[in-house]
Order: sequence, then C-alpha cells, then structure tokens
Amino acid sequence: MKLNLKNPVVFFDLETTGVNIATDRIVEISYLKVYPNGNEMSRTMRINPGMPIPKEASDVHGIYDEDVKDCPTFKQVAREIAADFEGADIAGFNSNRFDVPLLAEEFLRADVDLDMTRRKFIDVQVIFHKMEQRTLVAAMKFYCGKELEGAHSADADTRATYEVLKAQLDRYPDLQNDVAWLSEFSSHTNNVDFAGRIVYNEQGIEVFNFGKYKGIPVQEVFRRDPSYYSWMMQGDFTLNTKQVLTRIKLRPTP
Repeated sequence: MKLNLKNPVVFFDLETTGVNIATDRIVEISYLKVYPNGNEMSRTMRINPGMPIPKEASDVHGIYDEDVKDCPTFKQVAREIAADFEGADIAGFNSNRFDVPLLAEEFLRADVDLDMTRRKFIDVQVIFHKMEQRTLVAAMKFYCGKELEGAHSADADTRATYEVLKAQLDRYPDLQNDVAWLSEFSSHTNNVDFAGRIVYNEQGIEVFNFGKYKGIPVQEVFRRDPSYYSWMMQGDFTLNTKQVLTRIKLRPTP
C-alpha cells in the first residue's frame, strides 16, 4: 500500500558505537526520504565518531575504526543532514527509544538546533510488536516474503523498515494510512524529552518519570528543591533532557 502523506517522511537508521544515548556516537547514518508524490531520495554516510568503536559494536554492524578514520565527523555534516530532515516526519525501527534520541544528541553536540517538537514519529517496531512480536529480520520475511539481506547495515535496515511499514498497512485494515495516527499508535509514552525522563501526565503537565520525584510536576520540584535542577544539569543526562529542563525552568510560573 502506498503511504498517504501530507508531509515527507524520513525513514532512517543508525549504526553506533554502543547503546548509551548520552555517551555513544554515530558511525553510520542512512535515510530514505519519501515525498507525498511518491518520489524518493536516499543517502548513506559513514561518520567518524571521534572515539574508538568497541569490538562488541563492530561485531554487530561490521564497521571498524579503520573504516571511518577518513570520514567526516557528525559536526561536519550535521547541517547537511538537518536540511534533509527539515519539514519531514520521521520513521524508523525502534527509533522512538534509540535512534531519534541519539540523533537529537548528536545535533545538539554539533550546535544544530533541529526542532523536532512538531514532527510525527512512526516506530515500525512498535507496530510490529503490537501485532506480531518479532524482529526486523522476521518482519521482513513475515510481511514481505523475503529475506533481509545485509541485516545490521544502516542502508538495508532503512529500506526494510520502509517496505515493512507499507506491507503492514496492506495486511492490517485497522491501521490507518495516516502519519499522525501511525505516530500515536506506535508511541509507547507521552515523552517530553526523547529519553523519557520527563513525561506528560493525564492533565498534560510535565512530570518527572524517575527517581524520588517521579510523578511530581517539574515546575513544582524546582520550586520545592531548586538544587535538583543543578544536580540534573551536572549529571549524566542527555543534552536533550537538559534542554527540556531549561525550557521548563525558564517558563513563567503560573
């Protein structure tokens, strides 16, 4: 089924040095931009992470230090990538939990403020798990009837994610061919920050989602315990989380 699009959608996948959103780095990014008229633009680039790639990570994606030593850093290509993502909704496989938060961190480290607050995010893995509970390799075989060649390469995984979503729309009549609906359906939480440290409660108020102040409004915590903001800003939290905290802190108190 052809996607019913009002805006372009960027399907993307990252290969990284590890799984820590705050400290790990991108070593390869691949994205496929699909336009409402059906046109497509794809791009894959290797990135020098500026740190050694752990063997455990290389064993998964097959990218080693030697492969990226002459590649650009993310900061050098960040504005170019941001231009391709500008104005587009975003989709991926396990992207809401990992790829989107890590990409946001890389943009912030590169001093590129790509505003993604108004984007729609489709996580094809969430749709798959809600429907079938499988992996991307199994999803490709189950929905598309073919093997996923080159699994764990960003380019192959990106293309497979796009193919699986179209096949999911063909298979499940209950799925609406609408980016906003798919974004809501594939969301696990009402995250305020990408890492999920702050979420919206039922009243639409930002509350902490961890620690001793879990469930308590952020602004209330800052009034009650002003040092908590400083502790988080100095702690091992993502740059995106700190950015969201600062915006809330600077907001006029009701």
